[in-house]
Amino acid sequence: MTTRTVLDPTGEHTPAGKAALPRKDSLAGVTVGLLDISKARGDVFLDRLAELLSDRGIAVRRYAKPTFARPAPVDLRYEISTTCDVVIEALAD
Repeated sequence: MTTRTVLDPTGEHTPAGKAALPRKDSLAGVTVGLLDISKARGDVFLDRLAELLSDRGIAVRRYAKPTFARPAPVDLRYEISTTCDVVIEALAD
């Protein structure tokens, strides 16, 4: 298994240690959350991705952060975590 280090860009002095969750073998039967972080053209990417996933019969839910400059609000993170099995986050410029 490959070890990965994920850094939080919110100014931590010491990165928090978190184990990655196992990846799904398939998207069949899962709900995919698509999170737009509100950067320019991220929605274009997610629109196309939603179309491709939906064409394959995969349930898709869309979300958007109010601004890319801050972490997603707690209530949005909670909603995503309780309604989606996997999440794809889009950023673009």
